[in-house]
Amino acid sequence: MNKDTLINHIKASNGSIKCDLVIKNVTIIDVFNKNRFIDNIGVKDGYIIGIGDYDGYGIVDGTNKYICPGLIDSHCHIESSLVTPVEYSKLALLNGITSVIADPHEISNVMGTAGINFMLNSSQNISFDIYFMLPSCVPGTSFESSGATLLSRDLKDFYKNDKVLGLAEVMDYPSVSECDEKIIDKIYDSIISNKVIDGHGAGFTSMMTNTYRAANILTDHECNNAEEALDKIRRGMYILIREGTVAKNLKELLPAVNESNSNRFCFCTDDKHIDDIAANGSINSSIIYTINNSNLKPETAIQMATINPSLLYKLSNKGAIAPGYIADFILLDNLEEFKIAQVYKEGKLVVSDNELVNFDRGLVKNTNIDDFCNSINLPHLTEDSFKINIPNKDVNRLNAIEIIPNKLESIHLKLNISDISSMKDNNSKFFNSSPKDDLAKIAVIERHKASGNLGLGILKGLGILEGAIATTIAHDSHNLILAGANDRDMLFAAKELERMGGGIIVVRDEIILAHIQLEIGGLMTNRTYGEIELDLENLHSAIKIIAPNIDFNPFLTLSFLSLPVIPDLKITDKGLFDVINFKFIDIFE
Repeated sequence: MNKDTLINHIKASNGSIKCDLVIKNVTIIDVFNKNRFIDNIGVKDGYIIGIGDYDGYGIVDGTNKYICPGLIDSHCHIESSLVTPVEYSKLALLNGITSVIADPHEISNVMGTAGINFMLNSSQNISFDIYFMLPSCVPGTSFESSGATLLSRDLKDFYKNDKVLGLAEVMDYPSVSECDEKIIDKIYDSIISNKVIDGHGAGFTSMMTNTYRAANILTDHECNNAEEALDKIRRGMYILIREGTVAKNLKELLPAVNESNSNRFCFCTDDKHIDDIAANGSINSSIIYTINNSNLKPETAIQMATINPSLLYKLSNKGAIAPGYIADFILLDNLEEFKIAQVYKEGKLVVSDNELVNFDRGLVKNTNIDDFCNSINLPHLTEDSFKINIPNKDVNRLNAIEIIPNKLESIHLKLNISDISSMKDNNSKFFNSSPKDDLAKIAVIERHKASGNLGLGILKGLGILEGAIATTIAHDSHNLILAGANDRDMLFAAKELERMGGGIIVVRDEIILAHIQLEIGGLMTNRTYGEIELDLENLHSAIKIIAPNIDFNPFLTLSFLSLPVIPDLKITDKGLFDVINFKFIDIFE
């Protein structure tokens, strides 16, 4: 803001000059006092300059409507939507989101600093604010192979960018606890830059939380229940209540929130497919659920999606309907249903009647897309690559991963081989998938440098009766992960993904039933969100052919089975990983 703009704001605030826009007779949601009142709002140069009796060049009648701040998603991975920032912002605005705090962790694990720059550049000149946290763990752990390694020296200069707010989800607890120099340097750089540090505290004890707080790590979005959330708040943390496509914690965590401690909670989506946002909304849906399923005031629910993340991430002029705040706001027809009539960005109408208007499309076709294609580099594969050898006849038990629907956590299952239908023949030298027992093979193939790393395991709960599914979205290192009922289809799916340059695929009898091409780093596409919605719809229809009883999102579920920081048992390109004991284990005991 220059001096002339400041003078204009002051003059408009005292009525000496006209406002650009005035919202008349509207019910204002006061996120500070957590109540509401009726008055007029004056807007000048994209800022709210006052509440009271104003005249303006543009007048909007707010009678019987509510005005609340534009919503702020406190933690998301835009790459998980499968589309670029421009396309993501369109659907976000339609749901009342005017700002997000994004972690470009996914593309950074594939492309390193080039991935961060791609996300920063792709977020410019659009009618939407995307702020960034710098990826803290690339690679996520030493137990997987990523496409890049980012050290503190690689990240340091990014703190000079106004859009960078801090260090993203620190997930490697052992490295923090043991004061590993690499992670300590990243944390220290963020601290001396006066930035915020996000945590990732899956399964933390109170003592582990103590360690994170001592390291100035401030937030967590991995709580499993209300008691865990309250314990972390007692130790000074903020809790980001996540409601994503797979990980859904709102129902379990909402009982922890009350009118006294609500300022320590925010809403976030973390990982959400674009079709899920289109069908079910974003954090606006968390507001609606909170209003209708708790004793909290509607104003409190809105506070958690506006002023709370603004204060947490030091966005001092966002998140409230008050003088001096940027005029990002929503006009609502109904408060309990959070029914959006219009969305304004910096005082400009961008959404009306569920349609985008005056949307600055910025970099619709992002530059240098070709630099991020052809990122799938697989080793030579055959059907034998997926064979699981039984070491000897004395083996009688095996370790398997069991899916928990709509959770990132998994179960470490121990099975008796004699109980598996496909293994009744004791002379078999190999494990065979057993659809009758809901047991499939799962594999992770290193796809960045064609190293030849290939981890194999056994998976229960996916419901695959035939064929295979595969994706190059595999958190956090984003190798190629696939599961199937037979080796032939698994091989076919892997080779087709390499040919496509990355994506998601469903196959049966070496025929593609449905696929989506994700040519940008194997994670995103430059196509429109409408096209991707259709592709995802086809994928969900196709999965019903090979897994007719599935009732959760298998693609995102599969993509998180390679994340070796979420309990209990996961798989990486290096093999089965016991997260509880932090060590690799064999399939057979």
